[in-house]
Amino acid sequence: MREPVRVLELRSVRGTGGGPEKTILIGAAQSDPTRYAVTVCYIRDRRDDVFTIDERAARLPVDYVEILERHSFDPSIWPALRRLVRERRIDIVHSHDYKTNFYAWLLAKVEPVVPLATLHGYTGLSSRERLYYAVDKRIVSRFPLTIAVSDDLRRELVRTGSHPDRVVRVLNGIDDRLFRRDDSLRSHARALLELGPSDMVVGTVGRLAHQKRFDVLIQAFHELCRRRRHDALRLVIVGDGSLRRTLEQECARLAVPNVRLVGHRDDVVLLHHAFDVFVQSSDYEGTPNAVLEAMALGTPIVATDVGGTTELVTPDVHGLIVPAREPAAIAEAIERTFADAEATRRRVAAARRRVETELSFRARMSAVEHIYDTLAGPESNAALQHRLKRA
Repeated sequence: MREPVRVLELRSVRGTGGGPEKTILIGAAQSDPTRYAVTVCYIRDRRDDVFTIDERAARLPVDYVEILERHSFDPSIWPALRRLVRERRIDIVHSHDYKTNFYAWLLAKVEPVVPLATLHGYTGLSSRERLYYAVDKRIVSRFPLTIAVSDDLRRELVRTGSHPDRVVRVLNGIDDRLFRRDDSLRSHARALLELGPSDMVVGTVGRLAHQKRFDVLIQAFHELCRRRRHDALRLVIVGDGSLRRTLEQECARLAVPNVRLVGHRDDVVLLHHAFDVFVQSSDYEGTPNAVLEAMALGTPIVATDVGGTTELVTPDVHGLIVPAREPAAIAEAIERTFADAEATRRRVAAARRRVETELSFRARMSAVEHIYDTLAGPESNAALQHRLKRA
């Protein structure tokens, strides 16, 4: 019987993180330890007092470690990473962001490891982030394989220098056994959010960041309230981030009623039971985990046609797809969801069937594990090491 492939999942993130954290932690927890020995390592800034990934990892059967840094360019990270790779006898360093992609590339030059990156998307807008992204695309173009979570992202990597044969699209998946609707939880979920049984609830989940365009959603909700003139309409935004104050000001500017920003929550699965419709209003997405969760939990979906969203949601089959940055289109799709209950039920059922099959977490893990097996094979490993030393 062969030795398990030893994988280091490497990630650097601040605060509560996002969708990639679910993918990394659940993937590590569900891997077959006789075939894949997975270590999850987060590079954590000592100054980050809202970091919660360690708490989430502690609730799972995961080999989890942290490397603490004093600041973003702390040189002590490098020897700590090399030590970890040697102690765990790592075969594959699987990185998940531009910082750890850089470290994975460097590690492959000095240790007998193969680098593998999963690209979750390029969502930052600052000039510094754009510079980092440009460098990152050059670095991952030298990797033997890179995983892109959408066709849109794969095309971007190929456009910027990656060989088409070395970029594999693997859509995010979801554990349909953990994410399953239980209608008996509806009243409890609504009570937690102080919602009434007859309220018409529009819900969304995500970081309060520019990418998510919750300002557009608030404008759409304002339009919806103007059209329906219904006192029972409610908008619930779950998540926290730097734009909270800006969004509160937008609500005040429009004098839009019944909008609640409830902050970061660990009970998103439960809160979905309070929603009548889930809306993604983003400008950009990779493969949006929040949409996958809505599909699995039976929440009707209205989403913008960005990134890999339409690779998850076929328009008018699994949900309603609208153009980005168009509040009126979002409002119209929400209204259509409420107005045609039978068509909405059909889309919900089709979405659930899809997450039980091709979008299941099992399907995603099978695809990624096949990549691990390919990269860890003795012949391919030797050839890769020779090529990487020259890259």
